[in-house]
Amino acid sequence: MFEILKKMLAGRSEFASGGLLLMIIGGLSVYLRAIPEKLWYLILDQATMMITVKDDDAAFVWVKEWFLEQKFLRKIRRVDLDTTLRNERVAMIPAPGKHWFWYRGRPFEVWFSRTQSTRERAGRRVEMFSFRTMGRERRVLQTFVDEVAQCHARRQGVQSYLYTYDDGWDYVAGYSPRSLNSVVLEPGEKEHLLRDVSQFRGSKERYENLGVPYHRGYLFYGPPGTGKTSLASALAAHFSLSIYVINLTNFTDRSLLSAVNRVPAGSVLLFEDIDAMRGSQSRSASSSSNLVTKSEENSSGKSGVTLSGLLNVLDGFHAPTGVLFVMTTNHVEKLDAALLRPGRIDYKLYLGEASSRQKTELYRKFFPDASEAEAQEFVESSQGIATMAEFQGLLLALDSGSSRDLPEVTEEVLA
Repeated sequence: MFEILKKMLAGRSEFASGGLLLMIIGGLSVYLRAIPEKLWYLILDQATMMITVKDDDAAFVWVKEWFLEQKFLRKIRRVDLDTTLRNERVAMIPAPGKHWFWYRGRPFEVWFSRTQSTRERAGRRVEMFSFRTMGRERRVLQTFVDEVAQCHARRQGVQSYLYTYDDGWDYVAGYSPRSLNSVVLEPGEKEHLLRDVSQFRGSKERYENLGVPYHRGYLFYGPPGTGKTSLASALAAHFSLSIYVINLTNFTDRSLLSAVNRVPAGSVLLFEDIDAMRGSQSRSASSSSNLVTKSEENSSGKSGVTLSGLLNVLDGFHAPTGVLFVMTTNHVEKLDAALLRPGRIDYKLYLGEASSRQKTELYRKFFPDASEAEAQEFVESSQGIATMAEFQGLLLALDSGSSRDLPEVTEEVLA
């Protein structure tokens, strides 16, 4: 080694030789100093186990719920306030950084990281929990995971929640989602819709590999009272998805973008009665229509959402990832063609007036002891009922006041 150094320094001035020697010695010292650190991390990797939960997975919320039941949370001095947890108006969870706790006699380290995603189009904030503990037995981690899942099951009677926006998303405490069994569609329609949603939710990796934005749009259209909103609620409940309701009349392009960027992946973004919202109406309408232009928005600041602003959050650079867009409308003919194209609306379902078969099935759900013949006889005697909402109202009135005659109840419902 010294011979090599002598040859390198030969023929150089004393000043240059001294500088080169100091540089070599400094480099060696830095390298040797890093050896203990590398050795430590090698031992750490071999002697510990680690499990990671990202915020794009449903288990991320489950872990937050699990924290709330742990005694060690009371001793943590750095906490965050969280209003996204179910059944909790305001909760305290560990703040970003490293925390230690004991679980079943084992030391656990949890690292809560919060970063800005560079892969998402809208630069969404990304959060992640990383748990590390001593040992090499996977059953320890499995026990921990099982307990987190059991905690979630205890706390959650319902797994679909409703949020409305008022300078931030607020949880609607009194919301009760519809059961999918309570929604009666024409034969095959419900099954086909469920298959489509299931296929989408299981295709995230394929979307990413193909470079296709991972979201899907659904349009439920038809006359009022045909069950469009009920179907959206039941669909979200069936897949344990929360619903975030957007009323475009309360937004501008900028505020809509801000609200949509706060919607987590694995949610339903519901635009109800979108035909009544100015930003969705056809550009072929007359100049007297209430479609908002860019110049109008710039002059008023509160004139609503433009069509370009709406399309931007549905399929532009700022479109959220992993979200189901659901729109309902009574007048599909009013919607702009750009809104209806694939990539923004990928699945359309017409919900028309109630058929005799739908009425018969709904009647037997209300009165399970009734025979098929009794159900059909009742349906035939109530031909004036056009929609499922009216027929359901009739059944509710009949059930609560069975002593009244059918014509009296029918007249009351139609009124």
